[in-house]
Amino acid sequence: MVWSAMTMRGASAAALLVLVALVAGARAEDPYHFFEWKVTYGTKNILGTPQKVILINGQFPGPTINCTSNNNILVNVFNMLDQPLLFHWHGIQQRKNSWQDGLPGTMCPIQPNTNWTYHWQPKDQIGSFYYFPSIGMQRAAGGYGLITVHSRDLIPVPFDPPADDFPVLVGDWYTKDHTVLAKNLDNGKGIGRPAGLIINGKNEKEASNPPMYNVEAGKTYRFRVCNVGIKAALNVRVQKHILKLVEMEGSHTVQNTYDSLDVHIGQCLSFLVTADQTPGDYLLVVSTRFIKEVSTITAVIRYKGSNTPPPPQIPESPSGWAWSINQWRSFRWNLTASAARPNPQGSYHYGQINITRTIKLSTSHGKVDGKERYALNGVSHVDPDTPLKLAEYFNATNGVFQYNLIGDVPPAAGTPIKVAPNVVSAEFRTFIEVVFENTEKSIDTFHINGYAFFAAGMGPGTWSPQCRKTYNLLDTVSRHTIQVYPRSWTAVMLTFDNAGMWNIRSNLWERHYLGEQLYISVVSPARSLRDEYNMPETSLRCGKVVSLPMPPSYAPA
Repeated sequence: MVWSAMTMRGASAAALLVLVALVAGARAEDPYHFFEWKVTYGTKNILGTPQKVILINGQFPGPTINCTSNNNILVNVFNMLDQPLLFHWHGIQQRKNSWQDGLPGTMCPIQPNTNWTYHWQPKDQIGSFYYFPSIGMQRAAGGYGLITVHSRDLIPVPFDPPADDFPVLVGDWYTKDHTVLAKNLDNGKGIGRPAGLIINGKNEKEASNPPMYNVEAGKTYRFRVCNVGIKAALNVRVQKHILKLVEMEGSHTVQNTYDSLDVHIGQCLSFLVTADQTPGDYLLVVSTRFIKEVSTITAVIRYKGSNTPPPPQIPESPSGWAWSINQWRSFRWNLTASAARPNPQGSYHYGQINITRTIKLSTSHGKVDGKERYALNGVSHVDPDTPLKLAEYFNATNGVFQYNLIGDVPPAAGTPIKVAPNVVSAEFRTFIEVVFENTEKSIDTFHINGYAFFAAGMGPGTWSPQCRKTYNLLDTVSRHTIQVYPRSWTAVMLTFDNAGMWNIRSNLWERHYLGEQLYISVVSPARSLRDEYNMPETSLRCGKVVSLPMPPSYAPA
């Protein structure tokens, strides 16, 4: 819904709440949570330079969306910026509902001085996720926040309730304005190195006084860590305390213990820390990985009654790629635990399903018209004026995009990069192997919207079918984001059973901005509401579909 003058206030808002509540009660729907966000710019001095930051209701980070599996989430976004705006719900699968995914390929943007209401559910999901503004380089200016999805009351959780639940939204931070970063990329320049790291929107001084986290001796606490940055992989650790990994991007894990954990861009995980040391102050420590000049930030964890400063010795970050790869191999899916449903996670035997198709996506970069571009299989994606999903739904793809400009194998080395919307079609409900090959000298991470996948294997060099002999076909973690090490490959497996238009992208936002992404179109041949929702009547329209009649409804489920 759009209110150009932003007049929704008081009685009208209350009436809407009452109406939706009555409808929900009559249909015995899942509970509703309502949010009203006013998105503005504000000036903050985070790393020594006053800069323009995207705020939500005056906050950075934005409000936490704290909900339970299957809840209805309604977020009324008032765009008070001077640019179009979309929010993406990173890791939320939007089952049957790519209409709410919040990317330029699926939705028309919310224009300045207008508002629009998202409505989505974390359907059959639990865990730790986050949201962020997805247009251009806005993500570098803040506007992000945590999403916590809890299990329903009758679904057992494989650990005791923690004494508290702590957010750790940590990432690299640039002091240049996001419009300047975008302009630099448009002019063929890079964005350079970040100015430093921040935790929950704060620098190291602000994260220490007052202490960011308060604990009591003998109690156990959950830390939800998300790498919300745009460039740097990170390592997280706590002075003199052990980290027990319990959840990763919506999956319960085998509860192994670690001195520290690598968290790559776009990844989220949860670990438990028991306050079992001598009462005092201790540091949560985060450092960059795989960058020559290491940046580190700390935040104080204070035991109740402490007047003892943190120990002077800060635990060092691990070094090298091998350590990180071996840690990834230690992560295991908890086969006996229930997630969002009562059946055990391990009841889904992904390793016994026949692969129907292998898509090998190889990264590349080069000059196009004198400017740097990144590509997947030789095509560097650009967003057309008409969102891909709308063009497809209205049967108006001519002049907007062509399907399958790339093949399932990379082109020959040296093939010129083509700049165009990059859309691949996938047959509904087929089990597909996607192999990411990173040809660069630096690490990359990839995310697939709309799905969780099984990261079955990774290794150096280029992938071949013989690499399947190294796969974990039993208990690799089901997740949505995975790292690909330099000049290496990572293979993931998933069933494309969620109809819609879904983004596959690099989470290194410089590469994403310059084209290292594509969309995968998954169409149900039944055109049934069982498989996908109709386009909401309130959806924004733009480009070629502004005046087109609404297509016929999908068939009833």
